[in-house]
Amino acid sequence: MISNDFNFEAAIRQLENIANSLEDENTTIDKSVELFEKGIKLSKDCSKYLENVKQKITLLTDLEGEDVND
Repeated sequence: MISNDFNFEAAIRQLENIANSLEDENTTIDKSVELFEKGIKLSKDCSKYLENVKQKITLLTDLEGEDVND
């Protein structure tokens, strides 16, 4: 479950920073694995967040459609 204080935009920025660090040839293997794990978690959190947003939009548009037809 995603916490209420989850910031999608901040998570995307973190993912961009992680990707840049992973591309840096000076990043150690251990640090790369750590960053990769963090990136996977952030990616999953972003996907869950977007799925929740999609469900809300679907619900709202379905409700709006019902109001129009009444």
